[in-house]
Amino acid sequence: MTKDFLKSYQEKRRFNRTPEPAGSGRAPSAQPIFVIQKHLASHLHYDFRLEVDGVLKSWAVPKGPSTDPKDKRLAVPTEDHPLEYAGFEGVIPEGEYGAGAVMVWDTGPYRNLTEKKGVPMPLAEALEHGHAKVWLEGRKLRGGYALTRFKRAPDENWLLVKTDDEEADPSRNVVKNEPNSVLTGRSLEEIARGEG
Repeated sequence: MTKDFLKSYQEKRRFNRTPEPAGSGRAPSAQPIFVIQKHLASHLHYDFRLEVDGVLKSWAVPKGPSTDPKDKRLAVPTEDHPLEYAGFEGVIPEGEYGAGAVMVWDTGPYRNLTEKKGVPMPLAEALEHGHAKVWLEGRKLRGGYALTRFKRAPDENWLLVKTDDEEADPSRNVVKNEPNSVLTGRSLEEIARGEG
């Protein structure tokens, strides 16, 4: 089943040329994880990924996440990624899909908070319905975040919004003030140059 989810991901990449993981079917985490990867491809963006049913469901967030509940961040769905991708940091070579430097900007476990009429809803089902709420326990981002679809396929778009809880902080510009990798402390430029 997971291999079918990863078909689009694998068809877009030549693994003899890119250091990205092909996806060998790593076992799901004991507690599901999220990862946000800062990616300097044709345009700088942040890839927001949630572990769901053995893969990383993914959205490209052009402006990056916010800790201000008033900010509505566009989130464009991309293909599912393998769980191994959560630790990928490096450079996708020129001429390959998504060419450019990639860093692990934030990561950690998350909890599904989605409910329907007071009853917990599995995250895969919530995403299918177009609205999900999760609690992130990252090194940079903590608290509730909601993903809401506002435009259906073929040009499907979502919004990523911080919920108004004790972890909300409108004065904190986390994207600008905390730019480096949580894994290595490197900047995107250092990763692009192969340093560290």
